[in-house]
Amino acid sequence: MREKDKVSCGRRVHTGLPPVLALAAALAILNGCSHAEKVFRETIVPPEPGSYARTLPAPPRTETKTALELLPDNWQELAQRLSLADIVNIGLANNTVTRRTWLAARAAAAQVGINRAAYFPTVDVDGNLAHTKQSAIGGRFSFSQDVYGAAGTLNLLLFDFGGRDARFDEAWAGLLAADYAHNAAIQDVILNLEEGYYSYLGTKAQLSAAEANVREAEVNLEAARRRHEVGVATVADVLKARTALSEAQLLQQSLSGHIEALRGELATAMGIPASTPFDVGILPMEVAAEEITQEVEPLIEQALSSRPDLGEARWQAEQALARLKSAKAEGWPSISARSSAGRTYYFPGAFEKHDNNWSASLLLNFPLFTGFAHTHEVKKAQAEAEASQTQATHVEQQVVLDVWTGYADLKTAAQRVKTTRDLLASAEESERVALAQYKQGVGSILDLLTAQASLASARAQEILARSDWLLAMASLARATGALAPPLEQEDATRTTTRGSGEERR
Repeated sequence: MREKDKVSCGRRVHTGLPPVLALAAALAILNGCSHAEKVFRETIVPPEPGSYARTLPAPPRTETKTALELLPDNWQELAQRLSLADIVNIGLANNTVTRRTWLAARAAAAQVGINRAAYFPTVDVDGNLAHTKQSAIGGRFSFSQDVYGAAGTLNLLLFDFGGRDARFDEAWAGLLAADYAHNAAIQDVILNLEEGYYSYLGTKAQLSAAEANVREAEVNLEAARRRHEVGVATVADVLKARTALSEAQLLQQSLSGHIEALRGELATAMGIPASTPFDVGILPMEVAAEEITQEVEPLIEQALSSRPDLGEARWQAEQALARLKSAKAEGWPSISARSSAGRTYYFPGAFEKHDNNWSASLLLNFPLFTGFAHTHEVKKAQAEAEASQTQATHVEQQVVLDVWTGYADLKTAAQRVKTTRDLLASAEESERVALAQYKQGVGSILDLLTAQASLASARAQEILARSDWLLAMASLARATGALAPPLEQEDATRTTTRGSGEERR
């Protein structure tokens, strides 16, 4: 490059052009200079295998909310005892999955507007500005003129054998599929929160039972010591009772640590920091776990009409069919109208200061040959439509299986609640009898410890049966497409009225 042709960034450019054109040239040069840093940025060479790359630039941070922004205004009051409704509300407000699906639905709604625009005319406005200088006979004669003006063009698609309608139907089906996907995400979040909530309640109940086991083991140890002191029991009885106490304390300590982990998982599911302090109620002592009398067929019908993931799959199949119609229409001619009008000004003008021009035309576009691209596009759309139909059928079968499995699990859970209640009553009575007999000297320490172990196991199974029933109710509600939580407790120890339990079943 010659020295006089070099232009440095940031230096004024002197040319013989008119001011307007000189400004345009300067802007173009500055725009190129603004990209120089990116163009000549040093390339980072990948490292050798097994070695770290050298210092890399830090990735840009995404904007995140602070812990206070994630919590409701009345958090200090709610944190003392969060209900399931509070947990669901906080979780839905902070969940990133539901926000992503909501934004996807907004994008789909915008796509509907984009495809609807094909029914309206498009109007373009063009402007021009030019400076012309001509010379002749070695520059002895010259002529200079400025030309500027504006023109408007209107285009309207009149007919395209249904392609425009198919593209709009495709966008509309995509919007409905996105809305159903958002509803499905909400239900998944609710189920996840319910599972974390009931698991936390169940572990809290297990911890209370473990504390009761420790107290009873302490009573047994004290009874063994007294009998040993009066000489009616051996030291082996004391050692066995002490071992049973240590095992009960170990279980209590394990549950204490596990419950903290579950609380952190529940906080994370709500979208708040795991270290946020809060507490919930206790597992209901009674659940409406009577025998289920409703048949499974109505539940399946409800799921087939209400499950949002099935609705999403069905509308995606409709979207694929509309895309197939659009692809077929691309091979047919289209008719459109076009009109334009403009005015051009000349300075100085030889005859007139401006000229007016307009035009109107009817256009026919017929794709005669596209290198067989259109044929393959139709085949591709046909295969995608069949795949979407197959996927919808698969989801429908999965919905039926989910309802059937959830129904069976709920029936089993209800039977387990009843059976474990009977087991717990028998174990409590056996433990009382064994303790009384041991204190009176007619029973052995083995009988007492066996009865205590059976009582501890019965307590754990009864608590697990209650929490499993609540989880089965939540799972069946999700399987049938119900959005609202299936059960909300009225107070800390009892569920809602028996009538509401019957309605939810």
